[in-house]
Amino acid sequence: MRILITNDDGINAPGLATLQAIASAIAGPEGEVWTVAPAFEQSGVGHCISYTHPTMIARLAPRRYAAEGSPADCVLAGLYDVMADAPPDLVLSGVNRGNNAAENVMYSGTIGGAMEAALQGLPAIALSQYFGPGNTDLDDPFEAAAQHGAAVIRRLLDHAIWDAQDYRLFYNVNFPPLPAAEVKGTRVCTQGFRRNARFGAKAHISPAGRRFLWVHGGAQDERTAPGSDAAANLDGYISVTPMRADLTAHDAIDALRDRLAEAPA
Repeated sequence: MRILITNDDGINAPGLATLQAIASAIAGPEGEVWTVAPAFEQSGVGHCISYTHPTMIARLAPRRYAAEGSPADCVLAGLYDVMADAPPDLVLSGVNRGNNAAENVMYSGTIGGAMEAALQGLPAIALSQYFGPGNTDLDDPFEAAAQHGAAVIRRLLDHAIWDAQDYRLFYNVNFPPLPAAEVKGTRVCTQGFRRNARFGAKAHISPAGRRFLWVHGGAQDERTAPGSDAAANLDGYISVTPMRADLTAHDAIDALRDRLAEAPA
C-alpha cells in the first residue's frame, strides 16, 4: 500500500512523527509512506488552497517533502507532483495536536487535508489527539493515538463505507485525552456542537502602540450532545465520524422549496 500523509501542525510536529509510525504499520514492509506537510504551522486554515500564489516545495529526504502552503495544498502537491507517477492508495492527515471534534471541524487544516483527498477521489482519514489533564503531562501525550491508531485505521479500511459518490465519504477520528491503557473503545458519532465554546478575538496593544487582535478558542472540555464526538472523547472513547464536503442542509430543502413556492413573487 502507498500512503500519503500530511498535517496542519507542520513538518516537524510530533504528531506527524506519530502518524508516520501508524502509516508505516498500515503500509507494511512492502508498502511506501510519503510525506508532504506544511513547512510552517497551518492550524486553523480549514480547506483553503493557495489559489492566488505559487507554493514552494522542498525535498527534505527520500519520500519526505515540505510545502509552503496549507494541508490541502500539500495533498495537491502529493497527487500532482510528488506522487504523480503512481498516486497513493490512502491519504492520512494528522495526528493533530488537539481535538478536531464539534465546531473545530470547520476550522481544521487537518480536516481540510482529508477533505481535499476525498474530493480528489481517494480514501482519506483525519486523525486528532484530544488534549486534557489526563494526557498533557505524559511522556508522550499522543500515546492514545500512537497505540490505537493503526487498529482503528485497519478496521475502517476493512469494514467502513468507501463510496464513489461525487462528495465521497471521508472519516474524522479523535482520540480521547487519556493514556492509551485507559481508552474504553471506539464509537461511531455525529459531529457535536459546543454551545458555550465559540472562537473569539481579543485586542492587544504592541510596545510600538499598534493594535493587534488575537483569535482564541473556547473551553475544550465543554460537553456536546450524547452520541456526538466530543462527548464520546470526554467519556474515554475514540470517536469516528463519517463526513462529506457537501454543506447542503438537506433537512431544510423541502421546507424551503414549499415556503418559497407559497411566497408572493
